[in-house]
Amino acid sequence: MESTEVTQEVEGEIFLDEGDHDRFSHYARKADIVESAVTGKPIVALCGKVWVPDRNPDRFPLCPKCKELFEQKKAKESR
Repeated sequence: MESTEVTQEVEGEIFLDEGDHDRFSHYARKADIVESAVTGKPIVALCGKVWVPDRNPDRFPLCPKCKELFEQKKAKESR
């Protein structure tokens, strides 16, 4: 029996559905994360996600929108 392997790469913009933000770890200001840990107050990530951090972010992939915005900010600061 012969075996054929097919590989397809798809490039393009990632579109997030309403619940997709919960599948990623997000970038937010460190001070806001610390305050939220103490007070339970929701914070806002770079991508606009509002949530109360309550899980280990290392278990989830990085939010593509947060990553893009962080890299843009870093590039502007290095000019």
